[in-house]
Amino acid sequence: MPLIMAKPGEKVRIKKITGKDDVRQHLAELGFVVDSVITVISEINGNLILQVKESRIALDKSMAVRILI
Repeated sequence: MPLIMAKPGEKVRIKKITGKDDVRQHLAELGFVVDSVITVISEINGNLILQVKESRIALDKSMAVRILI
């Protein structure tokens, strides 16, 4: 299921990241790696604010659909 389906306040584990190598590399540099746990802080029109380790990161809908939970 894509990350955009997660509800605010929910902790989820990343199972897979899809897309081209450069997109996957960019997400990995931001902390989105397989088996990591992230928390959805808020969602507006498919755009997400996420807690990744000790940082909050905003992702637009086009990037969020590439992350499968």
